[in-house]
Amino acid sequence: MLSDRRFAVANDGGPRPDAAYNHEDFLNKTDSGRFHMLNKSYSKTGTVCRVTFKLPAEVEAETAVLAGDFNGWSTDSHPMKKLKDGSFSVILSLTPGKAYRFRYLLDGDRWENDWEADAYLPNSYGEDDSVVEV
Repeated sequence: MLSDRRFAVANDGGPRPDAAYNHEDFLNKTDSGRFHMLNKSYSKTGTVCRVTFKLPAEVEAETAVLAGDFNGWSTDSHPMKKLKDGSFSVILSLTPGKAYRFRYLLDGDRWENDWEADAYLPNSYGEDDSVVEV
């Protein structure tokens, strides 16, 4: 059974009833290997982990920004690149041995969790943050 935490939420914290994507279709694509939301690649020395954060085109957004512990929750320091297929991607180098909270800000007004995050933790706004463990 899927947790409701994996679905988009509106700015007021409630579920978005008109979600722009079909989560079951997304899971099917993920299972087939088409989408991988978080890819981790460690340096040979193990001192750095390059994490690729990716959002599928099904989020139907014009812009996406990655915000989290690693950038002080800045909504402009890590804009994601929109790819030809409509998906978004950004790569960050993070310190291994830590867990980082994060979320995606879509079109400047819609927060989205990662559907394949390593974990989810409640935040002070009554919602959940995605967590990546590196």
